[in-house]
Amino acid sequence: MNILLINHYAGSPKLGMEFRPYYLGREWVRLGHHVMIVAGSYSHLRKQQPATDKETIEGIEYRWIPLKPYKGNGLGRVRSIFDFVRKLWFSYSRYIGEFKPDVVIASSTYPIDIYPARKIAQRFGAKLVYEVHDLWPLSPMELGGYSKYHPFIMVMQAAEDYCYCHADKVVSLLPNALEHMKERGMDEKKFVYIPNGFDPEEWKDVIASSRTVIDLITDFKDNEKLPVDTTVIRGIDKLKNDGKFIVGFAGAHGIANSLYAVINAVAKLRETNIVLVLVGTGNEKDNLMNYVKKRGIGNVYFFPPVAKISIPEVLTRMDCLYIGLQKQPLFRFGISPNKMFDYMMAARPIIQAIEAGNNMVKEAGNGFAVEPDNVDEICNAIITMKHMDEITRFKLGLSGRSYALARHAYPILAKRFVNSLDN
Repeated sequence: MNILLINHYAGSPKLGMEFRPYYLGREWVRLGHHVMIVAGSYSHLRKQQPATDKETIEGIEYRWIPLKPYKGNGLGRVRSIFDFVRKLWFSYSRYIGEFKPDVVIASSTYPIDIYPARKIAQRFGAKLVYEVHDLWPLSPMELGGYSKYHPFIMVMQAAEDYCYCHADKVVSLLPNALEHMKERGMDEKKFVYIPNGFDPEEWKDVIASSRTVIDLITDFKDNEKLPVDTTVIRGIDKLKNDGKFIVGFAGAHGIANSLYAVINAVAKLRETNIVLVLVGTGNEKDNLMNYVKKRGIGNVYFFPPVAKISIPEVLTRMDCLYIGLQKQPLFRFGISPNKMFDYMMAARPIIQAIEAGNNMVKEAGNGFAVEPDNVDEICNAIITMKHMDEITRFKLGLSGRSYALARHAYPILAKRFVNSLDN
C-alpha cells in the first residue's frame, strides 16, 4: 500500500519534532508499505531544518515544501500555514512526483490541509484520513480566547466540518473526542482512537542491560570537557551519591506545564533530602530559575536539555517523576502526552497533576493522580513516594512500563492504524 502523509510540522530524530509521523511511517515501511511524508521546509518545532527539498529517512520518502522562516505562534505562522496549503493545492504533483497513493492522511494539527489532501485522494481514488492532534478551532478558541466569529476561526471551523463530512476515517489522538465530532456532523463509524506512543528501540538497552552512561564517564579524563548529555547525567548521579531523593521532570519549561506548583511543593520539603531536578528548556525557564533564586530554594536543580536518545538514561536515574498541566476545559476530551510514555518506560512511579477526560496513571496503576496546581497534594504525594521502599516504587514503575508496552509501542499503533483502514 502507498501511504501519503501530509503533516506541515513532520520531523525526525535528527531534525526534531514532530516525531509521530516519522515513527508511524517507519513502522509502515517495515510492514512492507511505501510511505511518503510531505512537510514544510520550516517549522518552529524543529531543532534543525532540512537542507534539501527531498530525502529518504529510514525508508520514508520526505518531500519538503519551501516555506519562509517565522517565529513562534504569531502572524508569521499563520502565513506559513496558508502558504503550505496553497502550494500543496496548486502544485502537489511537483512534490509527490510519480507517487500514487492508496491512502492520503491529512495530519497537520490545523484542519485546512484537508482540502489539498482530498484533492489528491480524489485524483488517485485513494482513501482519505483526517488525523486529529488537537481540536481546531476549539483549541485556539478556548486557550486563546478567540471569538467564533473571528475570520481565522470561521475558516478553521468550516475546514473541521469538511473533514468530518468527507474523510473516510477520522483518527484521533484524544480518546474522548467522539461526542464533539458527532456534534459537528461526523458519522461515529469513522472514529478511530490511536494515541501517541514511544519507540521501543530507544529503550531496549535500558530494559535489557544494566549498563548506563555512567560507565561511559570513566572513558573520559577528568580534565576533558564532557559532552553535555554526559555532564547532565554525571550531575544527577552526584545528587544520588549524596543520598538525595530525586523528583524528576524532563521536557518543556512552559506556563502550561505547571512547574511552579511542584517547585513550591519541593520548597516545603527543603529540610529533607528531597530534591527536584528539571531537565529541559522553554520560554519560562529563566523565570523559573529567577523564582527559585529569589526565594532561596536550594533543593531545586536546573539542567539543560538532552538529546532524545539520552532521555532513558536520564529518567531511569530519578526516584519518581512529575508531570503536570494547568487546568483547561479542553482537556475534557483527553490527553496523550509523549512525556507520559517516556516516564512509563523508565519504570519510575509518576505523580500526575492533570485533570483530563482520561487518567493513564490511574489506568496503569503506577503512581498518584493529584489536583493540578495543588501544592499540598503534590507535596503529600512526594512524601508518600519517599517513604516507600525501593522495591515498592519499582513495582509501581513496572506497572507503567507494562501498560505502555501493551498499548503505546509504535509498532502496535502503526498496525492498528493501517488495520482500521480496512473496516
